[in-house]
Amino acid sequence: METPVNQPTPATRMKTSKGGTALSLANMLTYGASAAVPAVAACLFGIAVLDGGLWLRWLALAIYVAAAVTDWLDGWVARTYSQFSKLGRMLDPIADKLLVSSCLLMLAADGTIRGWALWAAIIILCREILVSGLREYLAELHVSVPVTNLAKWKTGMQLVAVGFLIAGDAGDVILPYTSLIGLTLLWISAILTLYTGYDYFRAGSKHLVE
Repeated sequence: METPVNQPTPATRMKTSKGGTALSLANMLTYGASAAVPAVAACLFGIAVLDGGLWLRWLALAIYVAAAVTDWLDGWVARTYSQFSKLGRMLDPIADKLLVSSCLLMLAADGTIRGWALWAAIIILCREILVSGLREYLAELHVSVPVTNLAKWKTGMQLVAVGFLIAGDAGDVILPYTSLIGLTLLWISAILTLYTGYDYFRAGSKHLVE
């Protein structure tokens, strides 16, 4: 059956902007990274609450690494093949934050992150919430603050730190001090988080006061 003239096809209706569609490869990769969040959380929950074996750490790490790689790959695909979309721009940073935040909470629950290291996790979580709120406010004013290279390094450092911490006790068997390396990187991430958060608020502060 032919599509009536001037009536959008389903594919056209799903299109968001600049060649990006809801079912584009870039967005499909983002969906995959988002779906990995509850899977990793479930594995860590099994360790923290159900006293699961160390094999759950390796499973969690495998899913986590796949999600992190997928998260990087979707951006590369979007840039290379011009698959930019409003949906992708919204979901991509959310997937990052959900992955890191859920892992930090579960790692605190199983005791991998404890003591003073909890403050590093709190700093990271608070910064993400505050900056997300500022971005939402600035978006209403049609103001965009570009992401700096240091902020990208911060995100990368967080992902690596959480990866080491997920390996935790299981990783210590193969690579000594795996957990210590993860905690050290977590503190470095927290410091970068404070600086980039301040930098972001400084750039957006002139729009907060009339």
